[in-house]
Amino acid sequence: MSRLFLGVDTSCYTTSVCCVSEEGIVFERRTMLSVPLGDRGLRQSDGVFQHVRNLPPLIDALLSNIDRTAVCAVAVSAKPTADEDSYMPVFLAGKLAAVSVADALGVPLLETTHQAGHIRAAMLDNEQAIPKDEPFLAMHLSGGTTDLLSVRLENYTVGAIERIGGCSDLHAGQFVDRVGVRLGLPFPSGSALEKLARAAKLRQIRLPSSVKGLTCSFSGQESQAQRLIEQGEAPEEVAYAVYDCMARTFSKMLLNAMEQTGCQTALLSGGVSGSELLRELLAERMKKPLLFAGKGRSSDNAIGTALLARDRFINNETELT
Repeated sequence: MSRLFLGVDTSCYTTSVCCVSEEGIVFERRTMLSVPLGDRGLRQSDGVFQHVRNLPPLIDALLSNIDRTAVCAVAVSAKPTADEDSYMPVFLAGKLAAVSVADALGVPLLETTHQAGHIRAAMLDNEQAIPKDEPFLAMHLSGGTTDLLSVRLENYTVGAIERIGGCSDLHAGQFVDRVGVRLGLPFPSGSALEKLARAAKLRQIRLPSSVKGLTCSFSGQESQAQRLIEQGEAPEEVAYAVYDCMARTFSKMLLNAMEQTGCQTALLSGGVSGSELLRELLAERMKKPLLFAGKGRSSDNAIGTALLARDRFINNETELT
């Protein structure tokens, strides 16, 4: 009988559960949180409420589709990142649910981070390309994070994560969503804005790329995009300019990091990195291969969280208590 490992993740806009075995993914399901049309996000209290509502049916579906006696460990994204002061109330909903499931099943609980889960999920499709004995670069690109990271494997799973760069103001996902909502698109706006951007014909608008070393900025670019919309520029041209700006920005940061650290492997994760248009534009500028999560694994999920439970249980690490 194959051993099973569960993961729970309650991020700002998605409630996620997953079960993996030693062979692969057994069950995976997510529910997006509801954001009123025209709004640019949710208050944390509203997010917690929706997670509390979403978790019971998701966990019931999870446990109904697996052999509960085969579960060896449960993992949960207890906070956004490994930083000491990292905290968001939405993750408490998942933690409370995971504690209850682990107690009911009589198995150990692992507390990990949302960021580590993203990196581990992206590694699933790139395991042969990830260096085992030296650090690699990672970018976590989402509505709440634009982090450039140095990651080192420990016992063949995500180990030490060091933030070496990132955004000084507006995150990449916020840039996308604020422009998208202004154009009348739903929130989150990524897929709709990308679809609009692909309709651009002229592609002549060029938002400036602001990069100093390993740090970028998007607040000025977002303001300029808003002015272009006010001036009546074609929505598709503004949308394309947003993706072009992000591609130029991230490629500069990655090339600077490769030169500064000597690391030549870069793994991109997080919802923004799931954009096929952004991947195409990055490939044109980088002239070297980048690693991305597989289809459906860039956006928020509990796949990486469940994989971390499996990795660390098999490695008998002491975090499982």
